[in-house]
Amino acid sequence: MSKLKLGLNSICTHVGEVKDEQFKGAVSPMYLSSSYEFLDVEVKRYPRYFNTPNQEFLSKKIAALEGAESALIFGSGMAAISTMFLAFLNKGDHLVVQNTLYGGTVNFIKEEFPKYGIEYTFTNGYSVNDFEAAIQPNTKLIHFETPSNPLMTVTDINGLTQMAKSKGILTSIDNTFASPVNQNPIALGVDLVMHSATKYLGGHSDICAGAVAGSFDHMDKIWHVARNFGGSLSDMTVWMLERSMKTLGLRVKSQSKNAMKIAKWLSKHPDVSRVYYPGLKSHPEHKIAKSQMHSFGAMMSFELKDYINAEDFQKSLQLIKPSMSLAGVESTVISPHLTSHALLTQEERDAIGISDGLIRFSVGIEELKDLKQDIKQAIKKAQKTEPVLNN
Repeated sequence: MSKLKLGLNSICTHVGEVKDEQFKGAVSPMYLSSSYEFLDVEVKRYPRYFNTPNQEFLSKKIAALEGAESALIFGSGMAAISTMFLAFLNKGDHLVVQNTLYGGTVNFIKEEFPKYGIEYTFTNGYSVNDFEAAIQPNTKLIHFETPSNPLMTVTDINGLTQMAKSKGILTSIDNTFASPVNQNPIALGVDLVMHSATKYLGGHSDICAGAVAGSFDHMDKIWHVARNFGGSLSDMTVWMLERSMKTLGLRVKSQSKNAMKIAKWLSKHPDVSRVYYPGLKSHPEHKIAKSQMHSFGAMMSFELKDYINAEDFQKSLQLIKPSMSLAGVESTVISPHLTSHALLTQEERDAIGISDGLIRFSVGIEELKDLKQDIKQAIKKAQKTEPVLNN
């Protein structure tokens, strides 16, 4: 199988399968043992070492999807990113990190880095120049997210990695929003790619997991830290994630197609003041997104006109679910200031443009007409006053 040059859906379906040698079953068997033989074996397996059969083989699927040499799976996206950071940053080192970023990552950096004596600088923006301006003599790693959560800002991946390599600095990216279906950062020069596998890789809002992919050398460093922190994933969840990833390409392509049509429709809607989606030509970084993404993804954000209460709108939805997470096959919405970025102060949110009226929209696989119908009726119910029409 590994000798064949496989396409996306074939990788999703077949790479990383655990062969059922005993009964020849069509799907991977589940190995729930937490204890394995240690005498006369090539590999001493242990769940906290990330090398049970299900853990090992699912990592191969994730690596193949990202075009990486190796990968590891974790108990959550935060377990993945925190382990990655602490594998490459030591006391006295400096991290450059994007200012528009997942709130949990921001909170981890601000609360935990001072304990380890690690320095950091948040960029003023998300362009290559913004990152370069934040570099210090002791900078060891640049971390970024594109498209970003929740404002869908886009960073030039190739431009950033070339700049970083010229200075001997590693780069890492949160590729959760794009997924491996829509964006492959390693091909554009990124050293380390992480995912909240809870999102698109899982895709059914029923598991919590994380992943990091990179070169053998980089992943070996992460593994040595990971086995000490113990953020491994149970084999029951590993099996569920491997099963879910078989339909990753089908799901994400369908969701991305829906999102593109919804974004265009919302951008022309009289009750919507702004839409954040890199697939729109009006998006400031549309050309960059087009150059580095296969499609523009299924995530967007939008703001309603002032006479519509964002919370009332979400409560009035009947098909689309107000829900904490994202990227499931069902469409969901949230208010970032109450969820993903609630740990930031009001001043911090204001500084990066996350208003209280911002709604993040994770588009699912439902029929397009049904999604539009639901949005229309919710807007009508949530209007505080009639819109003022200009003569």
